[in-house]
Amino acid sequence: MTTPVSRKETFTFTAAEGVPPQVGPFAHATRLGDLVFVTGQMPTDPATGGLVAGGLPEQAEQVRANLAAVLAQFGLTFDDALHVRVYLRRFDEDFDAFNDAYRTWFTGPLPARTTVGVTGLAVGALVEVDVIAGR
Repeated sequence: MTTPVSRKETFTFTAAEGVPPQVGPFAHATRLGDLVFVTGQMPTDPATGGLVAGGLPEQAEQVRANLAAVLAQFGLTFDDALHVRVYLRRFDEDFDAFNDAYRTWFTGPLPARTTVGVTGLAVGALVEVDVIAGR
């Protein structure tokens, strides 16, 4: 028998250190019980609000930092990730480079992952990543 979840908590972290400001009508993350659903993070520099300079390696690093900042608000790290979804604008060109960066995000076993090639991302980004994490 399962117990229904009675409450959904939505969190916005517009004032949190290291988290870029929201650019649309959404929360940075939603918690449901022990699960945290982190909105897709862009390679946006929290200090400037603009796209980080550089190619895929630099953008992947900024996405990692942004995700880590949101996860930290819940006392979580990448090692608490259960599923990661990656959107790549230049799938064939950037898939291997993204994988090289991605491997450094984890110290433990890797979570499930889906990678999707897309024709465009907001602000001209090359990569966007969302995470489901929990304890």
